[in-house]
Amino acid sequence: MLIHEELTSKIIRCFYTVYNQLGYGFLEKVYENAMIYELQSNGLNSVQQAPIKVFYNDRQVGSYFADILVENICVLELKAGEGGIILEHELQLTNYLKATEYEIGLLLFFGEKPSFKRKVFTNEHKQIR
Repeated sequence: MLIHEELTSKIIRCFYTVYNQLGYGFLEKVYENAMIYELQSNGLNSVQQAPIKVFYNDRQVGSYFADILVENICVLELKAGEGGIILEHELQLTNYLKATEYEIGLLLFFGEKPSFKRKVFTNEHKQIR
């Protein structure tokens, strides 16, 4: 069994619902807004632009914003465009997981063909701030 499998399955269903209604070609922000609506309509507590702080030797050295945080458990990074998921997108999500206490993330790609990647970075492999 996968970590948080039930939650990520619900999120992925929401992703395909949004994609099937909107299709391909919108800006990421449109998909983000639609995802928030769909997630919340499905009873999932979701926050847009959730802050992520990056630390080095107990000093904050950066900050980012995750596109969506679901149930204070799963980080969502949304991408739209051509070509599909690339390594840079995956590394961005992995770094968000490394920098936080969150262990699970989904990279959702709204392209000509919808796709997603599930990333896990367990807390046993990182220092929590």
